[in-house]
Amino acid sequence: MTIIEDYIANTPEDRQAKLTQLYITIKHLIPEATEKMSYGMPTFYLNGNLVHFANAKNHIGFYPAPSAIKAFQSELTEFKTSKGAIQFPLNGELPVELIKKIVLFRLEENTQK
Repeated sequence: MTIIEDYIANTPEDRQAKLTQLYITIKHLIPEATEKMSYGMPTFYLNGNLVHFANAKNHIGFYPAPSAIKAFQSELTEFKTSKGAIQFPLNGELPVELIKKIVLFRLEENTQK
């Protein structure tokens, strides 16, 4: 079991499917990324932190850096966002295609460092 799988296994059962879906989506896009815990959150790392995600009290948090929030602002209007975070509601589907675009955007940013 990876450190991220262990994190997911220790979240409430009703959150695990979404967190696993998010984890697998990211892992398949960037299999070469290192998986670690950073700031207490599952993190994918390649030339720096790419994205973090976390189980929060009332949502699933996705943390792709402020540059990604700005770049995808027009596609994030249905979600609550802040400078570096996106909140995915617990009662809706994860926007998998949007997540993929954001992860690839962050990969491109970190590859150009």
